[in-house]
Amino acid sequence: MNYQWYPGHMTKAKRMMQENLKLIDLIIELVDARIPFSSRNPDIDELGKNKSRIVLLNKSDLADPEQNKRWIRFFQEQGAYVLEINSKSGAGIKGIQGMVQEACKEKLERDRKKGIVNRPVRAMVVGIPNVGKSTFINSFAGKACTKTGNKPGVTKGKQWIRLNKNLELLDTPGILWPKFEDRQAGMHLAFIGSMNDEVIILEELACDLLACLKMLYPQAVSRRYDVEWRNLPSEMLEEIAKARGCVLKGESLDLKKAASILLEDFRSGRLGRITLEYPMD
Repeated sequence: MNYQWYPGHMTKAKRMMQENLKLIDLIIELVDARIPFSSRNPDIDELGKNKSRIVLLNKSDLADPEQNKRWIRFFQEQGAYVLEINSKSGAGIKGIQGMVQEACKEKLERDRKKGIVNRPVRAMVVGIPNVGKSTFINSFAGKACTKTGNKPGVTKGKQWIRLNKNLELLDTPGILWPKFEDRQAGMHLAFIGSMNDEVIILEELACDLLACLKMLYPQAVSRRYDVEWRNLPSEMLEEIAKARGCVLKGESLDLKKAASILLEDFRSGRLGRITLEYPMD
């Protein structure tokens, strides 16, 4: 299956980001800790190349803790400030304010020398759809400032949010890039729900996920469903359907339902803490 999804509002969002870059001091980029490479938009790298950068490994509680450590080292070596967070529980959120001040210390020092005091740091929050930006902002602010949802594309326009006297955030819609040159990146994004499931064949997506899990975390699947691995991902999906009682009228297996169960178990962490991409050391 070819994984492509680029709604028209994302083109508008990219233009909006370009227009607002001159207003901000810092980019706070959320990536999904399970797929840190695929969940980074190369457009954002290009757009913000002259800005200070904080990378937040969101949903880090769903990712392999050892791989989280490796990704932190990887992004630090690229010059970014990095932190593991969980937007839903608030884990790691308290450390961000100090990191913002550290990342912008040169800018703050220049302001001080010019006699400019008490001007807040302006940060743009960016990330792909469904990476958790709105949940992060609400958690960081300690109140509901933005709309949230478990479907991509909830944030449609920009929002300025004043957190405190030292920091203002610009929330932006999640944007993907128009064409994935790497099929694997598109596939990984589909795994975590950054594309609309309604435009994807769930059974094929589930089989692709099973192929990845067989290589990286085979015990996660066999333990969760109490099944033995089969040679083909399609055969494995049938075993999961049997184990979960996914049966249609006429006793045929409901593979679409089994696929939905597998994908939801992966996305929610019920399969365990899984990272699908490892940094190159």
